[in-house]
Parts: sequence; structure tokens; C-alpha cells
Amino acid sequence: MKKIYHLSTCDTCKRILKELEVPDSFILQDIKSEKITEEQLDEMRQLSGSYESLFSKRARLYKERDLKNEDLDEGRFKNLILEHYTFLKRPVIINNDKIFIGNSKKTVAEAKESIHG
Repeated sequence: MKKIYHLSTCDTCKRILKELEVPDSFILQDIKSEKITEEQLDEMRQLSGSYESLFSKRARLYKERDLKNEDLDEGRFKNLILEHYTFLKRPVIINNDKIFIGNSKKTVAEAKESIHG
């Protein structure tokens, strides 16, 4: 599978997609207009090893709900991501059996290498 979960309204996602020069073989899913399904999230978890690794602690709702003071387990991370798209760390890039999560320079460089390498 070649897929990128992103947010079309996010400037960082736009910049990364441009930088990656994404081939036509990739499916782009705007997570705001096309919600993540439980099945899709489970596939991401299989590749990443945990729901927590897919969870964005930078999300505005994370701060608003004071979630940092809660003891979140894997089930809670999963449910929060399914409940609201902003809880997914973006972008999530899947290139066959490799997954790249988030927008760090290192992650983006590794994704680019995987896509074009």
C-alpha cells in the first residue's frame, strides 16, 4: 500500500507533500474530509507498533481537555484518534511495509528516500 494521510488545510502537510514530490502511485487521504476508519488506524498501528506513536500531543484538543494529566492507554489513544482527526500525528506516510509518522526533518528525509530511493 502506498498512502499518505494528511490534512489539506495544514501548511506543514502541504510543504511536506510538495517536498516529497509524491508519485501518482500514492493515494492521498485528507483526514478532515475523509475520516480515518478503525481498519485504517489498525493498519497504521500494525506498522508503527502502537497507537501512541500515531497520537499528536500538539493537538489543540489535547491541551483543551487537559489530557496530559490523564493516564492514557493504547485503547484511549485509539479512541481519541478515531474521535477527532487532529489527534493523528501528521502526515502519516505508508510506503508498502514502511511507515513514517509526523513532520520532523529526519522523518521526512527518510520518507523521501523510501519513496524515491
